[in-house]
Amino acid sequence: MSEMNRDGVPDYLSMLSLKGRGFVVLGAGQGIGEQVTHALSQAGARVLCVDREEALAQQIARAVGGVPCAADVTSRADMQRIFDTARQAFGRVHGVVDIIGVAGIKPFSAVDDAGWAQQFDIVLRHAYLAIQIGGEMMAADGGGSMAFVGSLGGNRAVPNQTAYSTSKAALHHLVRCAGVEYASRGVRINAVAPGYVRTPRLNQRLGEDAWNAIGKVIPIGRPATPAEIAGPLLFLASDLSAHITGEVMAVDGGAGAVAAFPDVTFGPAKTPTP
Repeated sequence: MSEMNRDGVPDYLSMLSLKGRGFVVLGAGQGIGEQVTHALSQAGARVLCVDREEALAQQIARAVGGVPCAADVTSRADMQRIFDTARQAFGRVHGVVDIIGVAGIKPFSAVDDAGWAQQFDIVLRHAYLAIQIGGEMMAADGGGSMAFVGSLGGNRAVPNQTAYSTSKAALHHLVRCAGVEYASRGVRINAVAPGYVRTPRLNQRLGEDAWNAIGKVIPIGRPATPAEIAGPLLFLASDLSAHITGEVMAVDGGAGAVAAFPDVTFGPAKTPTP
């Protein structure tokens, strides 16, 4: 918590600062991960930039003056190496932002055993490993913050995303449970739940007609940009959110607040028949 001035008002800008703190970004190479790596760096953090593709890890590390790390985050050995590398590079790890998650979009009837297992592996396993390895390390070193990227699909039913949405719902509950368990040890664990975001991966799969149709069901009128998800993640990483843990913050343009009913015009009330 920031020191108070004599009027009892904190220095709020200093509470946003991450100067000198070491952070790990899992999935730093593109999209939301790339933007949040820039956000953390601009706030003063030193960042270990983790991506499965070495070229992407190198590219973002050069851009922010960070440390590149190519790894498979579903591997326990690789996750241990990630946090050992970060501790060696920065002295200690103060925070983690985990972006990773790929949606398998298909009817539930078309999901086979391998696809179901793969969906949970890519959405949930790395989060479990990050908390169990990175959370323990941060707790031992004095605490820190962890922020994950969930999904609107983890809160609502989204067409043709049953496996993905179920795995994200599990991630949300992992965040809640682990957030409570680690709170007394100084580690805050939270998540954001975006709706549709114009990431490079989704831009390859959706045309402008699809994006326009999506925008029509979002109260703000359009899908999010990766930078608009990075901002709330920076907030959760900083001391501005010092009293928040175990929470999943909706960042969906209001989509999760809308009931999916048609917009109809109601006529005058009818007089009841005696």
